[in-house]
Amino acid sequence: MSEKKPSVWEGFKAFLMRGNVVDLAVAVVIGAAFTNIVNSVVKGIINPLVGAIGTKNLDSYSSCLKHPCAGTGDSATGVRILWGSVLGATLTFVITAAVVYFLMVLPMSKYLARMEARRKAKEGAQEVIEVTELEVLKEIRDALVAQRGSGHDGR
Repeated sequence: MSEKKPSVWEGFKAFLMRGNVVDLAVAVVIGAAFTNIVNSVVKGIINPLVGAIGTKNLDSYSSCLKHPCAGTGDSATGVRILWGSVLGATLTFVITAAVVYFLMVLPMSKYLARMEARRKAKEGAQEVIEVTELEVLKEIRDALVAQRGSGHDGR
C-alpha cells in the first residue's frame, strides 16, 4: 500500500497556479515594455547631452590596451577596452533604477505608510473607546457596591 506520488505534470500545474508565478510574469512583461521607455530616454536625452561634449554614440569611446588599434569589427587589430559601452549600460541601469524608485517604489512606500498610520490611528481610537467603556462600567460597579453597602436596597 504505497502512497500515490504526484506526477511531474501535476507538480508543474500546481507551480503554475501559484500567485507568485502570475505576478512574476506580469512583472516581466511590464519590464520589457519599460525597457523601451528607458532606451528612448537614453537615446533621446542622455546621448545628445553626452554628444554635446563628445560623440552621441557612447559605444565609440574606447581605449587601446595593446597597439596598434586599428579597424573595427572582425578586422580590428590590437586590444581595445570598450569603456563607452560599459558607460552606456551603466547610465541605462542608473536611469532605470531611478525611474523605478522615484515613480514606483517611493510613492508605494508613502502610500503604504499612510495606510499603516490610518490603521494605527483607528486602532488607537478603538482602544480609547474600549478604555472609556471599561472605566464607565467600573464606575457603575463601584456605585452599585456603594449603594449595597449603605443599606439602600432597590426592593
